[in-house]
Amino acid sequence: MTLEEFRKDILQGIPDELPAPKPWDPSVNHAPKRKKILTLEEKKLAVKNALRYFPTKHHAVLAEEFARELEEYGRIYMYRFRPDYKIYARSINDFPHKSVQAASIMLMLSNNLDYAVAQHPHELITYGGNGAVFQNWAQYRLTMKYLAEMTDEQTLVLYSGHPMGLFPSHPDAPRVVVTNGMMIPNYSSKDDWERYNALGVTQYGQMTAGSFMYIGPQGIVHGTTITVMNAGRKQMKPGETDLRGKIFVSSGLGGMSGAQPKAAVVAGMVGVIAEINPKAVEVRHGQKWVDEVYSSLDELIPRIREASANKEAVSLAYHGNIVDLWERLVEENIHVDLGSDQTSLHNPFSGGYYPVGLSFEEANRMMAEQPELFKEKVYESLRRHVNAINKMTERGMYFFDYGNAFLLESSRAGADILKPNGDFRYPSYVQDIMGPMFFDYGFGPFRWVCTSSDPKDLATTDAIALEVLEEIAKNAPAEIMGQLQDNIHWIREAGKNNLVVGSQARILYADAEGRIKIAAAFNKAIRDGRISAPVVLGRDHHDVSGTDSPYRETSNIYDGSRFTADMAIHNVIGDAFRGATWVSIHNGGGVGWGEVINGGFGLTLDGSDAADRRLHMMLHWDVNNGIARRSWARNSGAMLAIKREMERTPLLKVTLPNIADDSLIDKVVKG
Repeated sequence: MTLEEFRKDILQGIPDELPAPKPWDPSVNHAPKRKKILTLEEKKLAVKNALRYFPTKHHAVLAEEFARELEEYGRIYMYRFRPDYKIYARSINDFPHKSVQAASIMLMLSNNLDYAVAQHPHELITYGGNGAVFQNWAQYRLTMKYLAEMTDEQTLVLYSGHPMGLFPSHPDAPRVVVTNGMMIPNYSSKDDWERYNALGVTQYGQMTAGSFMYIGPQGIVHGTTITVMNAGRKQMKPGETDLRGKIFVSSGLGGMSGAQPKAAVVAGMVGVIAEINPKAVEVRHGQKWVDEVYSSLDELIPRIREASANKEAVSLAYHGNIVDLWERLVEENIHVDLGSDQTSLHNPFSGGYYPVGLSFEEANRMMAEQPELFKEKVYESLRRHVNAINKMTERGMYFFDYGNAFLLESSRAGADILKPNGDFRYPSYVQDIMGPMFFDYGFGPFRWVCTSSDPKDLATTDAIALEVLEEIAKNAPAEIMGQLQDNIHWIREAGKNNLVVGSQARILYADAEGRIKIAAAFNKAIRDGRISAPVVLGRDHHDVSGTDSPYRETSNIYDGSRFTADMAIHNVIGDAFRGATWVSIHNGGGVGWGEVINGGFGLTLDGSDAADRRLHMMLHWDVNNGIARRSWARNSGAMLAIKREMERTPLLKVTLPNIADDSLIDKVVKG
């Protein structure tokens, strides 16, 4: 397809004449069949809802087709309308547009559906088993058409993937406002998601999927590397200076979990990662994010011993079930230094977790046809899973929950995961590492995308970011010097590690000062012609301010407010009126539907004075909102960080907590 044909296809939106049906492509990693949960009347409603996108002349054909999709897959994806052109992060100028900001959004959402990036591209799912960009291909086509036509005096409104329309606004308003899964609280169970998603009225956007901010597994490589490095440091013996020879065991190579083997290697460790899906193993091995693949534990076990003894930095994939691996490690008495899990346990019964004792194919069949039995198998597997991990930790392994709901779902399974007081036996990595060491000080996953899609521009941004961080480090307080140095090392090595999958993107952890100074330097470089096209800024949900998640991002909040979501709501509202190019708010995230509220943003830098003004206002709020909340929760690092920020920013006045004496509280409050 030529460039002109591509642009014409975008501008037509939903075609007036029906395209030919698309053949099923077995080479693509498809989403598992969803639970059949709708009543007969609800099935009728789902089909009726889907037909809203099409003129009545096509209803007879499409009604039959959509009913068949619903019956066969549990969802109406409208496969027929999947475009013929390749979807990926083209140069921004390739997309038809009247607004540069809108074109940047087209590039970002296209990246989310790139075959090299998306977990289930034909089902419009980017990662996590159910993290969707759109519910169906009609929504994709109509959204792209709207983005191509809109001006900087319009805002596109997206309701859980559905483009409600273009509304008049103004140049400083967001070009797109996204909501995903905003259910009434009493209707936000996992079965509610199955039902209302099948009806076509809501979706689970995960955050970076539904907010068009996913940059492939690179995003989580950095976070995992930082986590593994700091977890490893906690395990270092006197005299040890690095992590060579230490063993890290986990599971998951699909969406974001695919970062784990690469992170282990960057940290200098032996990474052993189990994955049951053959396509996920194949993809990561093909990307060279996994060095070696084993399907036999008899072959893998001696290789683990050899790699550790030789202090290799190497990643070993086990194509099999993680429970089998853990139980064999127990049996073989192999010392594992670090253990975790990154299966999608926020989605345990619809493809996020595969129970031991079933093949991949058997599990997929059972979850669709015998969902109650499958649930029993998952819970049985989790009990064995935890039992093996408990034995390993008794021998000295440090285990941490990586925010995937492993602890939560294991407790629901009745596994031996709780202390006598009801707390989890193991910490969330946020509680032990990321919260007190990074989030409280304002450090989180700042990311950017070069819309030229030119690697040269990415190399320029790397150099600029490195220069800014090194300058900041000259006068930084001791409390944040380690964070800065880790990220200086990361950005210095990033280009060498071939981390780009999809768009020309980069991520590093930075605080408000770092983000603003890096962004301002990018904007100047665009204005001066050192960077050839706009740069899009964003972040993960795994950050300081945008996400209220009691079992992950805000798990180190101890004033009783970790189950509230005021911070995330304020975050997205504040970003919207301070200049974000687009904003999003989501029910759900990495630990599951109904468990999290996520606020996100994108900001397009085009070298203009307006972009400079917006980045200073918006990035300052996007970070310091969260630091202020963490400070009010009496987190010492956050109290220090917000006081420093008030010294830098005279207009900032934050309410600080007065610290009560525990002995006084004990004296006056009696049981």
